[in-house]
Amino acid sequence: MTQVADTATPRAPDETHAPDERGPGGQSHAPDEVGVAADPRTERPVWPGLAQWRQVDRKLTVLFPVSLLAAMWYFEWLLRPERIGNRALYGLLIVAELFNLVQAAGFWWTCRHGRDRPAVRAATVPGDDVDILIPVCNEPLEVVRPTVAAALAVRGSTTVYLLDDAGRPELAALAAHLGARYLRRGDNRGAKAGNLNDALAHCRAPFVAVFDCDHVPDSRFLEATMEWFADPATAFVQTPQYYANARRGGVAAAAWAQQALFFGGIARGKDGLGAMFCCGTNVVFRRRALDDVGGFPEGSLTEDFELSVHLHELGWRSAYVNEVLAQGLGPEDMASYVSQQQRWARGCLAAVPAAVRAELPVRIRMQYLLSSMFFLSGWTFALYMAFPVVRILTGAQPLAGTTADQFLLHFAPYFCLSLGAVAVAGAGRYTFEAFALLIANFWVHVVSTLFVVAGRRGRFVVTAKRGRAGPQPLAVVPALLVMGALGAAMGFALTRRPTAGTVNNMAFAVLHLAVLTVGVWPALTGRSAAVSEAASGDGDTEARAA
Repeated sequence: MTQVADTATPRAPDETHAPDERGPGGQSHAPDEVGVAADPRTERPVWPGLAQWRQVDRKLTVLFPVSLLAAMWYFEWLLRPERIGNRALYGLLIVAELFNLVQAAGFWWTCRHGRDRPAVRAATVPGDDVDILIPVCNEPLEVVRPTVAAALAVRGSTTVYLLDDAGRPELAALAAHLGARYLRRGDNRGAKAGNLNDALAHCRAPFVAVFDCDHVPDSRFLEATMEWFADPATAFVQTPQYYANARRGGVAAAAWAQQALFFGGIARGKDGLGAMFCCGTNVVFRRRALDDVGGFPEGSLTEDFELSVHLHELGWRSAYVNEVLAQGLGPEDMASYVSQQQRWARGCLAAVPAAVRAELPVRIRMQYLLSSMFFLSGWTFALYMAFPVVRILTGAQPLAGTTADQFLLHFAPYFCLSLGAVAVAGAGRYTFEAFALLIANFWVHVVSTLFVVAGRRGRFVVTAKRGRAGPQPLAVVPALLVMGALGAAMGFALTRRPTAGTVNNMAFAVLHLAVLTVGVWPALTGRSAAVSEAASGDGDTEARAA
């Protein structure tokens, strides 16, 4: 049974705060409505404009063909029979390199189809067209309050629903104070997906917008998105998931750099290919499309990803508006980041069978598989870090008949151009810290794969919305063990008379150690003081591995 408190007060569809009360993005700074001014979600977002994305496309037009030539140069050299050293190690190297080549080719293909849908400021949104759903579990009130207040100020919405999955009286009081409608369901079936499905029974509008409780929407959100529903086959319109606390540095900044790459070049390309999937928040759905697939999937850790598969299979379309229209909070400590990545990895990998079975156009199926396969990348990182250790300790190596300078002559252009393409496609927002954070958490992909193969789904546990200060070495134990192995191998090599091959592998070990050190540093040192002062979260009710 659902507890309903209809506390919404009548208001005109275009009701807004006075212009002098508005902050960047059209959000109010009134203390009793959106929280304190120090909240980073009230600051102006930093995001490339249409002109910058056009520059990105021009650069990629030149960079991708050059990258293709570099890949051909490297693989022609690598696949020669005389390159085979230890057959087992060589086989593993080829599998890893071919996997990365497929990922690189998929990345190039995706980004070269970038599409921009400039927000339409003058769109007319009828006042009874869109209901707004904000699912909440046990997030702090200071995180939830600005979101609800800003949602009530979104022009064109009819009712804002606060969906309480924990039965907290203070949330009911908050809804009553602000003028939202409070819903408390009788059980916690299906976690976030179940919470949303329960709310759909109370909604009447033909469109539904969903915001995670830490994502503060701009008052123009519907004006900028509803225009794209003119196509009757459009099921949902997605916008970026922006981490406003990234400017405070640390894990949040590196996590946002990873997100910026996806919501920049990759999402634009997926939209151009008709394959953009729902990302769980900052999104508007056509209610009829949700009804057509039976609502949000409750058996998935990534209900948004699997929902998109079902919608596309039934012929519904998606759209992506590449403008920041809601600002959220990213994970600020390593434990929260790991929890987030575990959920995404296990959920997307578990959805592979659904994407394979679905009757989808080839290009859309390939896009889903590319996105899911990304979470196998950790296996390749583990292999690359293992090769120098094996070579130093046993003498076995994957490649034969070559020298370090020959290898670098063929590999370095391919690797550097691939990284350059990533930097360009992300409009310069993908950082070395983001890359290092990914490498240091390689083990998340490995463990997630094993759990999915074993049929271990995991259970939903709310991730803390406030980052913890202080060191978190337990969150990076696997990376520390690898660093220890690399260091021990180098120490062993120094006790022997090193050959040229040993020195080369010691150099690679040093390179891996440098990257891992940058990746684990936030966990070893704790968050910065600036970050510690602010509330934080990961933009979702995340799932920790059970």
